[in-house]
Amino acid sequence: MKTALVWFRTDLRVRDNRALAVATEAERLRCVYCFDPREFGSREYGGKDSFRYEKTGSHRTRFLRESVEALRISLRERGNELVVRHGRPEEVVPSLAADIDADLVCFHALPTPEERAVERAVTERLADPETDVDADIESIWGHTLYHPDDVPVPVAEIDDTFTTFRQTVERSDADVRSTVDAPTTLPPVPEEVTKAGKREGEGEDGDEIDPGTIPSFADLGVEPPTRDERRVLDFEGGEPAGLERLERYVWTRDRLREYKETRNGLLGSDYSSKLSPWLNAGCLSPRTVFETVQRYERERVANESTYWLVFELLWRDFFQFQFAKHGSQPFKRRGIRRRTINWRNGEGDGDSGHDGGDEDSGDDGDGECEFERWKRGETGIPFVDANMRELNETGYMSNRGRQNVASVLANDLRIDWRKGAAYFETKLVDYDPASNYGNWAYVAGVGNDSRNRSFDVLWQAEHYDPDAAYVKYWLPELRDVPDEKAHEPWRLTAEERDRYGVTLGEEYPEPLARWLASND
Repeated sequence: MKTALVWFRTDLRVRDNRALAVATEAERLRCVYCFDPREFGSREYGGKDSFRYEKTGSHRTRFLRESVEALRISLRERGNELVVRHGRPEEVVPSLAADIDADLVCFHALPTPEERAVERAVTERLADPETDVDADIESIWGHTLYHPDDVPVPVAEIDDTFTTFRQTVERSDADVRSTVDAPTTLPPVPEEVTKAGKREGEGEDGDEIDPGTIPSFADLGVEPPTRDERRVLDFEGGEPAGLERLERYVWTRDRLREYKETRNGLLGSDYSSKLSPWLNAGCLSPRTVFETVQRYERERVANESTYWLVFELLWRDFFQFQFAKHGSQPFKRRGIRRRTINWRNGEGDGDSGHDGGDEDSGDDGDGECEFERWKRGETGIPFVDANMRELNETGYMSNRGRQNVASVLANDLRIDWRKGAAYFETKLVDYDPASNYGNWAYVAGVGNDSRNRSFDVLWQAEHYDPDAAYVKYWLPELRDVPDEKAHEPWRLTAEERDRYGVTLGEEYPEPLARWLASND
C-alpha cells in the first residue's frame, strides 16, 4: 500500500486510534479533519413539528478547536501533518483522496443518523467514477468500550433495558479489546499527484498540499466563550489534556477509590471523573480509561467505586448501541416507545412529529415563555436555575443537575423534551448525540425506561445540596438567605425578604406558576 488517507472525526487522538494504526502501514500518509459547516449555526430540528436551534455553541466550539490543534501538534511530532478544511466531508475527503492518489481511505464509524449519513455520502462520492479515486475504504468501529462484534447478541437484538444489557454483557465471556499504542513515528505526507502522473501510473509528485488553518470562531459563525471563574475545570481540549485529567483524577488525586460515593456532587473539580468531554470528542478512548481502572485495581484498590466507573462506561455503550439499533426513532418526540404524551410546544401550532403524526399538541400558549425562562436559569426554582446558569456560563453541568432540570422541563412543565435536549446539544462541552438524546428521552418517559422518571426537585435539592452551597455559588442574589430557606425563597415572609434583600420578581424571579401549583 503506497498512500493512505485518514479522515479524523470524533477520534481526535493518536493513542488507541485503530484507523490511524491501519494507515501507518502505508508508505505515505495524509490525515484530514473537516469542520463541517452543517454542524454550526442555526438549523431546523426537522419534521413538521420542527423548531430552530443553534447546533454547536461556544464552549464546545472552543474545545473542538483546541482538540484539533492538539491533534495537529501530535501528528507533526511524529513526522506528519493534519490537513484542516472548513467544508463538507463528502466534498473534502474524496477530493483530497484524488489529489494524493490514495490506495486506502479509513475512518471511524459512528452510530447516529446524521453521522452515518455523512459516512454514506463520503463513501458514495469515493466510489463515483467521476471522482477519479481507486481506493479501498475501511470503516472502523472504535467509539465504544466493547466492540459490537464482541457483545453476546447482535446490536439489532440488544434489549432496550440497560439492566438486561449490562447483565448480558457481564455474564458473558465478552472481553474489552486491548488498546493500540500511539505510533512513535508516522509515514511522511504525500504531495499532490499530477493528473499526468496518474494517467501514466507513475505516481508523479506535484504541488505540496496546503495543510490549511483552523477556522476562527467568526469563520464558524460562533461567538467566542467567556471564561467564568466559577467553572469546575478549564476543560482544555485535546488528547494531552484528556490524559492529564485521567492521570490527575485517578492517580495524583486518588479519587477513583471513592467515585461511587462522590459522583453526585455539585461543587469542585474532583467529585466525578469529568472525562466526558474528552471521551465524546474522541481525545480519549473508553478502552484507555478501562485499562487505567484495571491498573488502579491491581496497584491500589478494587472496590465498588472502581467497578462503578466501568459501569458508567457501559451506560455510554448502551446508548451508542441503542441508536445504532433504532436509527432516527430516538430523536422523535414519541421516542422508541412511541408514547403519545400531551406535550406543550409553546408555539400554538399543533404537532405532527418526525414519525408521521403525534396527536398531542394541547398547547396553552405560555410554554415558550416558560422554556425561555428555563434556558436562562430564571424559573424561580433555585436548584434548577443554579444548574442552568452553570451550563450557560461554562458548558458543563453535573449528572445530578442534568436529570433534575430535564425532569422539570419534560415532566413538570410538559414542554417538548427535544427542545431541552437540543438546547443541551448547543451548550454542552461534552455533548454526544446518543448519550444526550438517550438520557433526555429516558427522563421524559419515551426512551429506555417505561417507569415514571419524574424527579422531586425540592427533595433532590435538599438531599444533594443540603447547605445550599451550590445554589448560592451560582445564584449570589440568594447568598444572604439562610441555608434552610434558600431552596424555597417563595416561602420567605415579607419581613424576611426585606431582611435578606430578596424581592421575588426583582432580585430573584417568582417560581413558575405551573410548576409551583403541582409541587408546593
